[in-house]
Amino acid sequence: MNGDFSALSNADLRSLVLGLRSGRISVPTSALQLRRLISESSVERIVSVINVLADHSFDAGQVAACVELILADRVVSSDQRMGEIDLVTSGPEAPGITNRDTSVVVRELFAHAKTSVMVVGYAIYQGQMVFEALATRMNEIPELDVEFFLNIPRPDRDTTRSEILVSRFVERFKTTQWPKGSRLPKVYYDPRSVADEGRIRSSLHAKCVIVDKRHVFISSANFTEAGQERNIEVGLHLNSDYLANKTSLHFKKMLEADLFERAM
Repeated sequence: MNGDFSALSNADLRSLVLGLRSGRISVPTSALQLRRLISESSVERIVSVINVLADHSFDAGQVAACVELILADRVVSSDQRMGEIDLVTSGPEAPGITNRDTSVVVRELFAHAKTSVMVVGYAIYQGQMVFEALATRMNEIPELDVEFFLNIPRPDRDTTRSEILVSRFVERFKTTQWPKGSRLPKVYYDPRSVADEGRIRSSLHAKCVIVDKRHVFISSANFTEAGQERNIEVGLHLNSDYLANKTSLHFKKMLEADLFERAM
């Protein structure tokens, strides 16, 4: 029975409550009364539901109360869903609006990881600062599985062999972009990014963090001090097993299909 009321839109539910409370809808009711207030496609079904309630001695006020409970439940459910999504920004704050800071969200995700972290990024600069919390967490939890999928760029008109570009990137990552003395993550890259042949070259341009297959943060921000702190960037932090697993699986399946190669 509630399922029939639940099929109505919020606007129809509100109209129904208003009609019942004002006396425009009597109980029992008729299609003629409801056609003025709710969608035509729902009229016959709702007439039947209200009249069944009337057979059980419900008056108009009691039917209205039932409908109001459905509306209230929708509001609570909507608030709970919205509570699982945070807007995350970098750069100056818009007047009168408070969003979570990119650097704070990323640091918290790293600092509270328990089982797994996947980092996907286009550009890294001043990584020793950006990844400090993650390196600390990796030292605290030796079994924490950490994977990086990173872009290795080839400058325009550069003719260096691809294996040398990868080797240089790895050395630079170890010595300047990762906190010294800390356990290293596994690092993968798209071999097309350093391809000798220009026509197949591409970039890994995605930026996201997936933690414990529960938290997913997708952003325009690179893993740089500017991207995390100063640039105008926008992202979403979601607490969603479904989306976290689906995002993680996207890269896992690409790895299984040999679309990524391991750099270190």
